[in-house]
Amino acid sequence: MTIEIIHTRSDGTLIHGTSKGDGAAEVLKTRDYSSGYTQPARHSRTLGCWYLPNSRDKRALKTMLEALAERLRAAGFTVTVTIREADRRTFADAEQERVERAEDRAERFAGYADNASTRSDAAWARVGRIAEGIPFGQPILVGHHSERRARRDQERMDTAARTSFAESKRAGYWSGRQQAAEAYERHRTNPGRTLRRLDKLRADLRAVEKWQHGQSAKGYRLDPTNPEVSAELTIRHDELTEEITYWEEVIAQAEANGFKVWAPQDFKRGEYARYGGTWYEVLRVNPKSVTIPHIHNGVGRKVVRATDAANGWTWTLPYHEVSGRMTADELAQKFTAAP
Repeated sequence: MTIEIIHTRSDGTLIHGTSKGDGAAEVLKTRDYSSGYTQPARHSRTLGCWYLPNSRDKRALKTMLEALAERLRAAGFTVTVTIREADRRTFADAEQERVERAEDRAERFAGYADNASTRSDAAWARVGRIAEGIPFGQPILVGHHSERRARRDQERMDTAARTSFAESKRAGYWSGRQQAAEAYERHRTNPGRTLRRLDKLRADLRAVEKWQHGQSAKGYRLDPTNPEVSAELTIRHDELTEEITYWEEVIAQAEANGFKVWAPQDFKRGEYARYGGTWYEVLRVNPKSVTIPHIHNGVGRKVVRATDAANGWTWTLPYHEVSGRMTADELAQKFTAAP
């Protein structure tokens, strides 16, 4: 029997050729640090094969795949390893699938929450129906012929109440999961987060371009004359370019909807930038931020001026965290009695 370990960026690492009871599962599920293979595989009924979690849209970890192959060979299997890095999907396609999966999760979790809530209500209704048959304030009459029934009713009420509470808690859990899934796209496309993400992606792209030219970046060099290294850098360059373009379009749409992307040309020294609910005097305008009085001085205040900075301490406020701008005159008119 031959087991095929196939990695592509589009599908991740898939493991074909196993069958139930052949002994491969014990190897694939085991986390083994001694051989260098540390990630257990999982089986997917949908895919009909084993797969390595979180391997999709990523470069193959060749050392780990070879270690896994050696462990399977030691168990008596014939194993082949195939890696096709150029087989990948666009970032837009990957992101769209992530959004659709989040929507599916939200719908599924909503169903779980509704079912649990229904069970909770039904259990609580049972408590009420049993209680209706018991006179108000009636104690259990020890020794009376009704004692056995009364204790049985008490136990049934207690069980139903516990079930109701447990199902209510379960409904709250799934409702929280539903809300988190529904917030996925909103969280991912938040303009402030997207701008921070773009800064990092552009820095990564600059590093890749330096490596492609044989220059040092992030503290080390790569050899662009190595065909394998060169191919990986080309793929990574394409991936980063696609992702940057995607998120730039998200920001463009946010601007069209009224979001303001602040920049150095929007500020002058002595003007005010808003962060949270506080206006801070701009002490210096930098390429990626404005220098303001130390942020802790803004706790509980509407306005923080240069003279409010304890010991002259300052803070840098990135442009993507700025939520407003005012001149000194505009601020004076708005906060004539500001602290």
